[in-house]
Amino acid sequence: MSGELSCPRSILLCRYDPEGMGPVDLNTLRQFLVVARLEHLSRAADELRVAQPSLSRTITRLENELGTPLFDRAGRLRLNDAGKLFRGYVERSLGELEAGRRAVAEATGEGFGSVRLASETFFTLTGPLAAFKRTHPSVEVVLHQMPAEDMARHLRAQDVDLCIASQPIAADGLEVVQLLDEAVWVATPLDHPLAGRSSVSIDDLAGQPFVTARAGHWQRRLLDRLFAGRGLTPKIVCEGDEAGSIADLISAGLGIGLVPAMARRTAVSAPAAWIEVDDPDCRRRLTLIWAADRHLSTAARLMRTTITDWNWTTGEPHRDR
Repeated sequence: MSGELSCPRSILLCRYDPEGMGPVDLNTLRQFLVVARLEHLSRAADELRVAQPSLSRTITRLENELGTPLFDRAGRLRLNDAGKLFRGYVERSLGELEAGRRAVAEATGEGFGSVRLASETFFTLTGPLAAFKRTHPSVEVVLHQMPAEDMARHLRAQDVDLCIASQPIAADGLEVVQLLDEAVWVATPLDHPLAGRSSVSIDDLAGQPFVTARAGHWQRRLLDRLFAGRGLTPKIVCEGDEAGSIADLISAGLGIGLVPAMARRTAVSAPAAWIEVDDPDCRRRLTLIWAADRHLSTAARLMRTTITDWNWTTGEPHRDR
Protein backbone atom coordinates (compact mmCIF):
# COMPACT_ATOMS: atom_id res chain seq x y z
CA MET A 1 0.00 0.00 0.00
CA SER A 2 2.96 2.31 0.33
CA GLY A 3 3.55 4.98 -2.30
CA GLU A 4 7.34 4.90 -1.92
CA LEU A 5 9.49 3.87 -4.87
CA SER A 6 11.91 0.99 -4.47
CA CYS A 7 15.09 1.88 -6.37
CA PRO A 8 18.28 -0.17 -6.65
CA ARG A 9 21.07 1.23 -4.52
CA SER A 10 23.58 0.86 -7.35
CA ILE A 11 21.80 3.21 -9.77
CA LEU A 12 23.09 6.77 -9.84
CA LEU A 13 21.36 9.96 -10.88
CA CYS A 14 24.38 11.22 -12.87
CA ARG A 15 23.60 14.87 -13.31
CA TYR A 16 26.30 17.36 -12.36
CA ASP A 17 26.05 21.05 -11.66
CA PRO A 18 28.61 23.60 -12.88
CA GLU A 19 30.27 23.65 -9.45
CA GLY A 20 31.03 19.97 -9.62
CA MET A 21 28.31 18.38 -7.52
CA GLY A 22 28.80 14.62 -7.56
CA PRO A 23 26.26 11.98 -8.55
CA VAL A 24 23.40 11.34 -6.14
CA ASP A 25 22.29 7.71 -5.87
CA LEU A 26 18.57 7.07 -6.10
CA ASN A 27 18.45 5.44 -2.68
CA THR A 28 19.57 8.75 -1.14
CA LEU A 29 16.72 10.52 -2.92
CA ARG A 30 14.25 7.87 -1.82
CA GLN A 31 15.40 8.24 1.78
CA PHE A 32 15.13 12.03 1.52
CA LEU A 33 11.49 11.72 0.43
CA VAL A 34 10.64 9.56 3.44
CA VAL A 35 12.29 12.01 5.85
CA ALA A 36 10.55 14.92 4.08
CA ARG A 37 7.19 13.20 4.42
CA LEU A 38 7.53 12.21 8.07
CA GLU A 39 9.70 15.14 9.22
CA HIS A 40 11.06 12.79 11.85
CA LEU A 41 14.41 10.97 11.60
CA SER A 42 13.73 8.05 13.92
CA ARG A 43 10.35 7.22 12.37
CA ALA A 44 11.86 7.53 8.89
CA ALA A 45 14.71 5.24 9.89
CA ASP A 46 12.21 2.68 11.21
CA GLU A 47 10.20 2.80 7.98
CA LEU A 48 13.33 2.49 5.84
CA ARG A 49 14.84 -0.13 8.17
CA VAL A 50 18.14 1.69 8.45
CA ALA A 51 20.06 2.98 11.45
CA GLN A 52 19.13 6.53 12.43
CA PRO A 53 22.78 7.77 12.53
CA SER A 54 23.29 6.40 9.00
CA LEU A 55 20.14 8.14 7.76
CA SER A 56 21.19 11.38 9.43
CA ARG A 57 24.57 11.23 7.68
CA THR A 58 22.85 10.57 4.34
CA ILE A 59 20.67 13.67 4.70
CA THR A 60 23.62 15.79 5.82
CA ARG A 61 25.71 14.59 2.89
CA LEU A 62 22.87 15.45 0.48
CA GLU A 63 22.58 18.94 1.98
CA ASN A 64 26.34 19.42 1.65
CA GLU A 65 26.21 18.40 -2.00
CA LEU A 66 23.36 20.84 -2.64
CA GLY A 67 25.10 23.56 -0.67
CA THR A 68 22.10 24.39 1.53
CA PRO A 69 20.09 22.89 4.41
CA LEU A 70 16.88 21.15 3.40
CA PHE A 71 15.44 20.99 6.92
CA ASP A 72 15.10 23.38 9.83
CA ARG A 73 16.41 21.70 12.97
CA ALA A 74 15.32 24.16 15.66
CA GLY A 75 13.14 21.94 17.79
CA ARG A 76 11.18 19.53 15.61
CA LEU A 77 12.62 18.63 12.21
CA ARG A 78 10.85 20.67 9.53
CA LEU A 79 11.23 20.70 5.75
CA ASN A 80 12.25 24.25 4.81
CA ASP A 81 11.50 26.16 1.59
CA ALA A 82 14.59 24.82 -0.17
CA GLY A 83 13.61 21.30 0.89
CA LYS A 84 10.09 21.73 -0.43
CA LEU A 85 11.46 23.00 -3.74
CA PHE A 86 13.91 20.10 -4.00
CA ARG A 87 11.25 17.56 -3.01
CA GLY A 88 9.12 18.53 -6.00
CA TYR A 89 12.00 17.93 -8.42
CA VAL A 90 12.92 14.64 -6.77
CA GLU A 91 9.34 13.37 -6.92
CA ARG A 92 9.02 14.28 -10.57
CA SER A 93 12.41 12.77 -11.45
CA LEU A 94 11.76 9.47 -9.71
CA GLY A 95 8.24 9.49 -11.12
CA GLU A 96 9.56 9.81 -14.67
CA LEU A 97 12.01 6.96 -14.11
CA GLU A 98 9.25 4.74 -12.73
CA ALA A 99 6.95 5.70 -15.61
CA GLY A 100 9.69 4.79 -18.06
CA ARG A 101 10.24 1.44 -16.40
CA ARG A 102 6.53 0.65 -16.51
CA ALA A 103 6.24 1.77 -20.15
CA VAL A 104 9.09 -0.50 -21.18
CA ALA A 105 7.61 -3.40 -19.20
CA GLU A 106 4.23 -2.86 -20.84
CA ALA A 107 5.73 -2.59 -24.34
CA THR A 108 7.90 -5.69 -24.06
CA GLY A 109 5.79 -7.88 -21.81
CA GLU A 110 2.45 -9.62 -22.02
CA GLY A 111 -0.83 -8.43 -20.54
CA PHE A 112 -1.75 -4.97 -19.31
CA GLY A 113 0.60 -4.60 -16.33
CA SER A 114 -0.59 -2.82 -13.20
CA VAL A 115 -2.64 0.17 -12.10
CA ARG A 116 -2.16 2.25 -8.93
CA LEU A 117 -5.33 3.74 -7.44
CA ALA A 118 -5.47 6.14 -4.48
CA SER A 119 -8.51 7.03 -2.40
CA GLU A 120 -9.37 8.49 0.99
CA THR A 121 -11.26 5.26 1.77
CA PHE A 122 -11.93 2.05 -0.15
CA PHE A 123 -15.17 1.29 1.69
CA THR A 124 -17.30 2.45 -1.25
CA LEU A 125 -15.04 1.10 -4.02
CA THR A 126 -15.43 -2.64 -3.51
CA GLY A 127 -18.09 -2.88 -6.24
CA PRO A 128 -16.14 -1.35 -9.15
CA LEU A 129 -12.88 -2.95 -7.98
CA ALA A 130 -14.52 -6.40 -7.96
CA ALA A 131 -16.01 -5.75 -11.41
CA PHE A 132 -12.60 -4.70 -12.72
CA LYS A 133 -10.85 -7.83 -11.40
CA ARG A 134 -13.54 -10.07 -12.89
CA THR A 135 -13.03 -8.48 -16.31
CA HIS A 136 -9.24 -8.07 -16.09
CA PRO A 137 -7.97 -10.78 -13.73
CA SER A 138 -4.35 -10.51 -14.93
CA VAL A 139 -4.02 -6.81 -14.06
CA GLU A 140 -2.32 -6.09 -10.75
CA VAL A 141 -4.22 -3.46 -8.75
CA VAL A 142 -2.16 -1.54 -6.18
CA LEU A 143 -4.20 0.51 -3.70
CA HIS A 144 -2.94 3.57 -1.81
CA GLN A 145 -4.96 5.17 0.98
CA MET A 146 -4.13 8.86 1.35
CA PRO A 147 -5.76 12.19 2.26
CA ALA A 148 -7.08 14.29 -0.61
CA GLU A 149 -4.60 17.07 0.14
CA ASP A 150 -1.71 14.76 -0.87
CA MET A 151 -3.24 13.46 -4.11
CA ALA A 152 -2.14 16.19 -6.53
CA ARG A 153 1.49 15.87 -5.43
CA HIS A 154 1.48 12.08 -5.79
CA LEU A 155 -0.15 12.30 -9.22
CA ARG A 156 2.50 14.75 -10.44
CA ALA A 157 5.22 12.53 -9.01
CA GLN A 158 3.63 9.53 -10.79
CA ASP A 159 3.42 7.57 -7.55
CA VAL A 160 -0.20 6.79 -8.48
CA ASP A 161 -2.17 6.70 -11.74
CA LEU A 162 -5.68 7.59 -10.58
CA CYS A 163 -7.22 9.16 -7.48
CA ILE A 164 -10.78 9.17 -6.15
CA ALA A 165 -11.62 12.08 -3.85
CA SER A 166 -14.72 13.18 -1.97
CA GLN A 167 -13.64 16.81 -1.67
CA PRO A 168 -12.34 19.41 -4.13
CA ILE A 169 -8.65 19.33 -5.06
CA ALA A 170 -7.33 22.70 -6.19
CA ALA A 171 -4.33 22.09 -8.45
CA ASP A 172 -3.34 22.83 -12.02
CA GLY A 173 -2.67 20.12 -14.56
CA LEU A 174 -5.32 17.66 -13.39
CA GLU A 175 -8.19 16.07 -15.29
CA VAL A 176 -11.32 15.69 -13.16
CA VAL A 177 -14.48 13.67 -13.83
CA GLN A 178 -17.39 13.89 -11.40
CA LEU A 179 -18.69 10.45 -10.50
CA LEU A 180 -21.41 11.30 -7.99
CA ASP A 181 -23.11 14.31 -6.42
CA GLU A 182 -25.10 13.14 -3.41
CA ALA A 183 -26.70 14.47 -0.27
CA VAL A 184 -25.02 13.93 3.08
CA TRP A 185 -27.43 13.08 5.88
CA VAL A 186 -27.31 13.14 9.65
CA ALA A 187 -27.55 9.65 11.09
CA THR A 188 -28.67 9.20 14.70
CA PRO A 189 -29.41 6.23 16.95
CA LEU A 190 -33.01 5.08 16.60
CA ASP A 191 -33.90 6.31 20.10
CA HIS A 192 -32.29 9.75 19.68
CA PRO A 193 -34.52 12.83 20.32
CA LEU A 194 -33.96 13.98 16.71
CA ALA A 195 -34.75 10.57 15.21
CA GLY A 196 -38.35 11.48 14.37
CA ARG A 197 -37.46 14.63 12.46
CA SER A 198 -37.61 14.77 8.65
CA SER A 199 -34.97 17.52 8.50
CA VAL A 200 -32.68 19.48 10.80
CA SER A 201 -30.69 22.70 10.57
CA ILE A 202 -27.08 23.16 11.62
CA ASP A 203 -28.33 25.13 14.63
CA ASP A 204 -30.37 22.06 15.66
CA LEU A 205 -27.16 20.05 15.72
CA ALA A 206 -25.21 22.45 17.94
CA GLY A 207 -24.12 20.74 21.15
CA GLN A 208 -24.91 17.25 19.86
CA PRO A 209 -22.14 14.64 20.29
CA PHE A 210 -20.60 13.80 16.90
CA VAL A 211 -18.88 10.65 15.71
CA THR A 212 -16.62 11.59 12.81
CA ALA A 213 -13.42 10.92 10.91
CA ARG A 214 -10.12 12.55 11.75
CA ALA A 215 -9.10 16.02 10.54
CA GLY A 216 -8.41 16.06 6.81
CA HIS A 217 -11.04 13.48 5.87
CA TRP A 218 -13.89 14.86 3.76
CA GLN A 219 -16.57 14.11 6.39
CA ARG A 220 -14.64 16.02 9.03
CA ARG A 221 -13.93 18.92 6.68
CA LEU A 222 -17.60 19.12 5.74
CA LEU A 223 -18.67 19.04 9.39
CA ASP A 224 -16.20 21.79 10.35
CA ARG A 225 -17.16 23.92 7.34
CA LEU A 226 -20.91 23.67 7.99
CA PHE A 227 -20.51 24.62 11.65
CA ALA A 228 -18.01 27.41 10.93
CA GLY A 229 -20.54 28.95 8.54
CA ARG A 230 -22.85 29.41 11.53
CA GLY A 231 -20.09 30.55 13.88
CA LEU A 232 -20.23 27.22 15.72
CA THR A 233 -17.84 24.44 16.65
CA PRO A 234 -18.99 20.80 16.57
CA LYS A 235 -18.83 18.75 19.74
CA ILE A 236 -16.76 15.70 18.78
CA VAL A 237 -16.81 12.71 21.11
CA CYS A 238 -15.26 10.12 18.78
CA GLU A 239 -12.95 10.47 15.79
CA GLY A 240 -11.19 7.71 13.89
CA ASP A 241 -9.29 6.70 10.78
CA GLU A 242 -11.88 4.31 9.34
CA ALA A 243 -14.89 6.16 8.02
CA GLY A 244 -16.70 2.89 7.33
CA SER A 245 -17.15 2.31 11.07
CA ILE A 246 -18.95 5.61 11.71
CA ALA A 247 -22.43 4.21 11.01
CA ASP A 248 -21.79 1.27 13.37
CA LEU A 249 -20.65 3.60 16.17
CA ILE A 250 -23.71 5.81 15.67
CA SER A 251 -25.99 2.78 15.80
CA ALA A 252 -24.27 1.75 19.03
CA GLY A 253 -25.40 5.03 20.60
CA LEU A 254 -22.09 6.90 20.85
CA GLY A 255 -23.41 9.97 19.04
CA ILE A 256 -24.64 11.29 15.71
CA GLY A 257 -22.71 11.87 12.49
CA LEU A 258 -22.66 12.99 8.86
CA VAL A 259 -23.04 10.01 6.54
CA PRO A 260 -23.34 10.08 2.72
CA ALA A 261 -26.51 8.83 1.08
CA MET A 262 -24.52 5.99 -0.51
CA ALA A 263 -23.91 4.51 2.94
CA ARG A 264 -27.64 3.86 3.41
CA ARG A 265 -27.30 0.91 1.02
CA THR A 266 -24.51 -0.67 3.06
CA ALA A 267 -25.65 0.17 6.61
CA VAL A 268 -28.22 -2.64 6.92
CA SER A 269 -26.32 -4.15 9.85
CA ALA A 270 -26.22 -0.78 11.62
CA PRO A 271 -29.80 0.49 12.00
CA ALA A 272 -30.04 4.26 12.42
CA ALA A 273 -32.40 7.16 11.76
CA TRP A 274 -31.54 9.20 8.65
CA ILE A 275 -32.38 12.90 8.68
CA GLU A 276 -32.01 15.44 5.90
CA VAL A 277 -29.80 18.46 6.65
CA ASP A 278 -31.38 21.75 5.68
CA ASP A 279 -28.28 23.22 4.07
CA PRO A 280 -27.49 23.19 0.32
CA ASP A 281 -23.76 22.70 1.02
CA CYS A 282 -24.27 19.46 2.90
CA ARG A 283 -23.27 17.29 -0.06
CA ARG A 284 -20.47 15.04 -1.24
CA ARG A 285 -19.03 15.23 -4.76
CA LEU A 286 -17.07 12.13 -5.66
CA THR A 287 -14.49 12.72 -8.40
CA LEU A 288 -11.94 10.72 -10.37
CA ILE A 289 -8.65 12.56 -10.96
CA TRP A 290 -5.51 11.96 -13.00
CA ALA A 291 -2.59 14.05 -14.26
CA ALA A 292 -3.46 15.66 -17.58
CA ASP A 293 0.08 15.64 -18.97
CA ARG A 294 1.03 12.08 -17.95
CA HIS A 295 0.78 8.95 -20.05
CA LEU A 296 -1.72 6.50 -18.61
CA SER A 297 -0.86 2.85 -18.98
CA THR A 298 -3.32 0.47 -20.61
CA ALA A 299 -4.22 -0.90 -17.17
CA ALA A 300 -4.90 2.62 -15.85
CA ARG A 301 -7.09 3.45 -18.83
CA LEU A 302 -9.07 0.24 -18.31
CA MET A 303 -9.55 1.09 -14.63
CA ARG A 304 -10.63 4.63 -15.54
CA THR A 305 -13.27 3.22 -17.89
CA THR A 306 -14.59 0.82 -15.25
CA ILE A 307 -14.87 3.60 -12.67
CA THR A 308 -16.50 6.16 -14.96
CA ASP A 309 -18.95 3.56 -16.33
CA TRP A 310 -19.99 2.46 -12.85
CA ASN A 311 -23.45 3.53 -11.68
CA TRP A 312 -22.50 5.16 -8.40
CA THR A 313 -26.12 5.85 -7.48
CA THR A 314 -27.24 2.20 -7.55
CA GLY A 315 -23.88 0.60 -6.85
CA GLU A 316 -24.03 -1.51 -10.01
CA PRO A 317 -22.50 -1.43 -13.50
CA HIS A 318 -24.47 0.58 -16.04
CA ARG A 319 -26.68 -1.94 -17.79
CA ASP A 320 -26.43 -0.21 -21.17
CA ARG A 321 -22.61 -0.31 -21.31
